[in-house]
Amino acid sequence: MNDIDVAIVGLGLAGSATAWALSRRGRSVAAFEAYGPGHRRGSSHGRARIFRRAYLDPLYVELTGRAGRLWDELSDEAGEPLLTRTGGVDHGPGREPSHMADLLQGHGVAAELLDPAEAAGRWPGIRFTGPVVFDPEGGVLDPEASMAAMVRLAAEAGAHLAYDTPIRALEPDSTGVLLHTDQATWHARMVVVAAGGWTGPLLDGLVPLPPLTVTQQQVFFFEAKDPGPWPTIVHGETSLDVYALPEGPYVKFGEHVGGAVTTADRRDFVVDPAARDRAIEYARTWLPGVDPEPRSELTCLYTSTPDEDFVLDRRGPFVVCSACSGHGAKFTPLIGELAADLVDGHPPIPRFALR
Repeated sequence: MNDIDVAIVGLGLAGSATAWALSRRGRSVAAFEAYGPGHRRGSSHGRARIFRRAYLDPLYVELTGRAGRLWDELSDEAGEPLLTRTGGVDHGPGREPSHMADLLQGHGVAAELLDPAEAAGRWPGIRFTGPVVFDPEGGVLDPEASMAAMVRLAAEAGAHLAYDTPIRALEPDSTGVLLHTDQATWHARMVVVAAGGWTGPLLDGLVPLPPLTVTQQQVFFFEAKDPGPWPTIVHGETSLDVYALPEGPYVKFGEHVGGAVTTADRRDFVVDPAARDRAIEYARTWLPGVDPEPRSELTCLYTSTPDEDFVLDRRGPFVVCSACSGHGAKFTPLIGELAADLVDGHPPIPRFALR
């Protein structure tokens, strides 16, 4: 039997970050991914996600600062840029621009509150009808390059990485957990479950979790007529309704709300035609700098808690690492550090504790 300190289930962004964090702390680590590198069945594929400091919640503003510093550290260690600082704009009454600007400035972010004409002068490819917050620390991170870098660094530090190796069962014993795969059984003193939409089924009967709702979301790629540079965009008439960000020659667009309820294993990968129609109408109305006919589209998963807070806590030999609800990618290297802290016996952030 293979015996290790820590096993990680899932090698998406959260699991890859945890492997990097634990391996550089000198832990013996084995990480298991049910599918191949960069697969498109979960939540971490693609080449662009938003990084932003712009939250209306002080906890997340503070955590994004910590995450940003770790992104810089990861990029330096990997020897390649993984986060490009494009700046980001938030607009719409649901984003409470005046309050958001004050909150960001209070956390040391050099945010600006602009009127619509000022914002349109800077970003003519975007339509604004009210105040706009500019977050200069916002940007775009590359998930697939980031995962590749983190697993490479973890492997160089001695971690064992197994792709195409689903965990069939987790079996606690007196000294840890047995992990059963199709090929072998492993024993770990601690297991970090960072399995996204598969977290609930894997931990069923082992750890009491809050309700986790898995939804299939879709994103659309519009060709940019305006060369930019484009910032990241968050637009909320009610809260955070839609987002957009540059990805190569395209502007990637998605809805943060809605999505068809599904499971990680039973999703159909079919883009909702009504969502496509809404995306086209949005582009025509709010993004005059793009061609409003999508050039491509894809689906991904959200795994959401009722309050959209993360679940990062430890119960016995299990660490639950569900950085979810559609806004976890920007925190990736920090999620790995927080999961490693839980393995080392530190308490969770109270908001992220199992209750």
